[in-house]
This record gives sequence, structure tokens and C-alpha cells, in this order.
Amino acid sequence: MLVLGLDVGEKRIGVAKADSSVKIAIPVGTINVDGNEFQEISRLIRLYNAYAIVLGLPRSNEGNETAQSLYVRNFAKSLVEKVPGVRISFQDESLTSVEAEKRLKARKKNYEKGEIDAEAASIILQDFIENYREKTENTSKKTNLVEKTSQKVMLESKKATHHSKKLLKLLVIPPVFLFLLLIVLGGFLWYKNSLNGATLNCSDDCPVITVADGDTTDIIIQKLSDSKLIGNELAFKIFLKLERGNAVFKSGTYHFENGRAYSAGDIVDMLETGSGGDNVFSFTVLPGETIFDIQKKLLKLGYEQTEIDEAFAKQKYEGYLFGETHEFYKGESVEKILSTFYSEMERIIEENNLEEKYQAQGLSLNEGIILASVVQKEASSKDQPTVAQVFLSRLKYGIPMGSDVTVSYALDVIDPERKIYVDNQSALTVDSCYNTRRYAGLPCGPISSPSLSALLAVANPSDTSYLYFLTGDDGTMYYSNTEAEHNQKIRDYCKVLCDVAL
Repeated sequence: MLVLGLDVGEKRIGVAKADSSVKIAIPVGTINVDGNEFQEISRLIRLYNAYAIVLGLPRSNEGNETAQSLYVRNFAKSLVEKVPGVRISFQDESLTSVEAEKRLKARKKNYEKGEIDAEAASIILQDFIENYREKTENTSKKTNLVEKTSQKVMLESKKATHHSKKLLKLLVIPPVFLFLLLIVLGGFLWYKNSLNGATLNCSDDCPVITVADGDTTDIIIQKLSDSKLIGNELAFKIFLKLERGNAVFKSGTYHFENGRAYSAGDIVDMLETGSGGDNVFSFTVLPGETIFDIQKKLLKLGYEQTEIDEAFAKQKYEGYLFGETHEFYKGESVEKILSTFYSEMERIIEENNLEEKYQAQGLSLNEGIILASVVQKEASSKDQPTVAQVFLSRLKYGIPMGSDVTVSYALDVIDPERKIYVDNQSALTVDSCYNTRRYAGLPCGPISSPSLSALLAVANPSDTSYLYFLTGDDGTMYYSNTEAEHNQKIRDYCKVLCDVAL
């Protein structure tokens, strides 16, 4: 069986292979990044019967990750989604392409750019193999040391037994060795018992662990411990170090089943393999989506309209389903799906102390979320703090918010097919508590799922004093202090977008 090494670039991907027995990396060639790269990687996995893939993870000269590192991590995430079951490891690398070109020049033959990429992949893979071999040898040395210590203890025991025949007043094993033996035995039993998980008895409230991109091993272990899935964090860390030194955990949402016991090995296998499977599906709520958008997604998944309506009728969910991706077992109820995203919103509110921060802005928690849902629809993340300041100032001075996105939401509620309000002039007059063009103050409820950036923008608005804003045809946000200035900027910068149908 083989291991494949990849040097991931934005135009080409260098490929190398190494047999698990020979352990020498050999350049194979390159794959063009043209939309078919994942199919080609899948073909190579089948061709070589590869059981793992090593990706080069670029590092700066100081050892820090770079923008290219993020590109590689995103590539790895896509690879896991496109090629289910693939096992991925990362190998830190710096200036690998430079070293690859030096090697090719030293061979005194003409070469192409693709050969540099393939040679770089072989360097990455060889470094990984050497590091893995070193870790394995260290583990072997530890094992030999334990065996030698055990042999020494046995020898001392034999000597003590021999002397006991001559000196009946002495114990068979000296007390110090007996004490050490008991400590070693007790530590071993503690370690083994800590790795054997107890059978879950959780009914409908079974543990669900979400591993986010960027979560460190310590963060993941803490999540497992908080959910009572591991008995001892130290024992689990020792297990990873000694027995799973190259474990790479994949992001995702992991569901643990009632009536099953999960050992440390079982948990590591799950986190390495990934949370996907034939019995699992992903569901995403995007920032800015409304409950109408979410209901359409559920219908496409095959859920019945009656079940969807019943689930949404039990609680007011608009604005409180935090934008995220979660995985669920097939057949999961709509109510369970919604409660998962709702619980995530509750966690975000608590972790960021939003209720107190909104009070400092003169808003209740619900009012802060309503405003954040408007800010989410009006501006990109970099402009959200200033847009939040504009709306807060208008509310403070009793000026209508005048947000077109609230008018659009009012139409989605009253006239989703736009059969009654066929033009913008009539739409702006729609009689709805969501219409901030017609009524002063906040709309009567959230109009979308706000992102974390929008929630924080309302909690921490910019230190500016604008009263108007608009998004120009070039995508730039323009701010004004007076209505005359605002109208002039509409004429100068918003000839198309300002006439888009609501």
C-alpha cells in the first residue's frame, strides 16, 4: 500500500508516492487545478491503492502559517468532502519549491515547471516519512526501556528470592521495589480504565461534538471531557501521544449514539475519519437567510410541508437560527434540526455577553438581534459597524430607519410572489410593521439570520456620526451627514442599484 504526497498550488498540484515498506518518496507528476482535480486525486488513490495523503502545509521562515496555508487547509476540507473516507495528514514545509528546483538543476538536465511541483511533493512526502519514522523509533525506544526496566525488576526479584533463603528475616521483595511495582501496576490500570468509555444512556439528549476549523487538540479534548465522553483528559492525551501520534482530526459535527460505549480509540477513529457517512447529512443556515429560505431547503431535503410548518409554529425562529453547518442522522426531525441552530445562537449570545452590550446601546437583547438582522442584509462585514452606527443614530433622533431590506422582508411576508406590489413605488407603501420606510423605530422582528460580525457590530458600533449610507454601483459604501449630500451621492454613485426591484 502507498502514501501519496501533494504539493498544492493554485494552478498545479505536484504528486509523489511512497511505498509503505520501501519508504522512499518518488515524484509522479502533476494535476492541473481546473475543476477536475478532486476526481483525478480520487483516481490516483484507486490506482495506487493509497491509504493516506500527505499535504504540504506552507510555513513562513518564522514558522507561522501563511495565506497559502489557509488555501491548503480549505483544499483539504474540500478533498474530504469530495473523496469520502480519505485520510489526510499535514507536513510543515517552507521553500520546498526552491529546494526542488535546486535538485533538478543539480541533475544537469532540462526540466519544466511541473517537474518542480512533483519534486516538491516528493520532498514533502519524504520529510513526513522521516518524521514518522523518528516518532516510531522513539516509541520503540520507550518500549525497549520499559522491557529493560521490567527485566531489571525481575532480576532484582530473583536476587531477593535467593537471598531470602539465606536470610529469613528479609522479605522476598524489598519494600521499595514492592512500592514501585504497586505504583506502576496502579498507573497502568488507571490508564487502561480511563480509555474504556462507559455505555451511553442518553435517550434523546446524546452528546453532539462540533469540531470547528482551527480547533486545537486541547480544545477538542476539552469538548469531549465536557460531554463526559472521556474519563480523563490526561489519559487521553497520553493515548494520543503514544499510540496515535499522527492523528489529524477533521472538522465537522459528531453525533454519539445511545447504548454504545466509545473507547478512546473509537473516538479518535471517528475524528480522523470525519463525521460524514451514508447515514448522515449536512444542513447549512447561511448568514442573511430568512426562515422562508430555510423552509425551502428543508423541502428540497424531502421533509413534508406539514412537519415543517408544525416545527416553525412552536417557536419564533426568525433571527435566532445562527448561520452554521451541522450534520444530522437521516430521519432527524425538523424540530431537532431547528433546535440545534437555536442552541448555537444561545451559545453565541452568552459567550459574547451580547445582552449586556446591547443594554449599553439602549437596546434589549431582542432589539439588538433585530437590528443585527437588518445590518446583516444591508452591509458586508467590514461596513457593518458603521451601518449599525447610522441606524442607532437615526433611532436615537427619532428618524425612520428607512431600510429597503425591511421593505423587501415585509413583501416576503405579505406578497412573496410580488403580484400586488409590482413596482418599488407601491412597495414602499406596504402596510407592515416591518416597513421602516413607513413606520419609525425598529421593525417588529428580525428579518434574517445575523452573522457574528453583524451581532458584534450592533454591540460595538463605529465611532462615527453619519445619518445616511448607500451602496454604490461599484460595491463601495458611501456615507453622508445630510440628506442633500446623500441625494447627491445617489445621483453620482447609485444609478443602477438604487432602482433594483424590491
